[in-house]
Amino acid sequence: MFKSWFERLFRPPKPYPELARLEAVLGYRFTDRALLAKAMSHRSWVNSLKSETRPESNERLEFLGDSVLNTIITDHLYHTYPDREEGMLSKMKSLVVSAKVLGLCAENWKLGEFVFLSRSEEKAGGRSRLSILADAYEAVLGAVYLDGGMPAAVKLVHQSLVSILKTVLADDDLANYKSQLLEFTQSRGLGVPLYDVLEESGPEHAKSFVVGVFVQNEEWGRGKGSSKKIAEQAGARAALSEHGGGES
Repeated sequence: MFKSWFERLFRPPKPYPELARLEAVLGYRFTDRALLAKAMSHRSWVNSLKSETRPESNERLEFLGDSVLNTIITDHLYHTYPDREEGMLSKMKSLVVSAKVLGLCAENWKLGEFVFLSRSEEKAGGRSRLSILADAYEAVLGAVYLDGGMPAAVKLVHQSLVSILKTVLADDDLANYKSQLLEFTQSRGLGVPLYDVLEESGPEHAKSFVVGVFVQNEEWGRGKGSSKKIAEQAGARAALSEHGGGES
């Protein structure tokens, strides 16, 4: 017991302490945190370094994470929807693993705050660029797979993506409800809808948001989701349904 206590006391600190916060968001603690650092290393940052021995970018981890993600989602869809034919399952998988949806998951993890970018890429809005966020999501998944194996990767995907799968599959074009509502209100001279977060609950790695949709200071609908964007889309859909601008 004394030896174990002594070893913990004098154990050197883990590298990349700034990524400890990201580990808390993910709900996963890396044995080798350097893998997480690599997952956050965008090629723009790597290419901007003057060192002769540049670190590796996250592109190989992204490649690995993409394959792991497809395996996990394919397995989940196959067992969850036994009555769906191959063609429909393929369409469902394509929607679920699209850059748009992975970007939402990455935003929920706040990956834009952690990714290593060059100054020029950051100034160009790289921290909110969909392609960078989606790639970073897959790279993180690849890193978790290497660090903790498939069980850890499955758990991460279920917490981040499978948890919103029904919402995603219910909307073949996730980003359309807000634009539909905007078109609906402006065509009737009602101005621009406003979205307000009414409730926020849950731990960092499993947040839940309730968003109210207001038109001319009147609440038209509410939506709930694991990110603000998903909650806004759900709220816009509810508003359209309630006020005759969309399907119920």
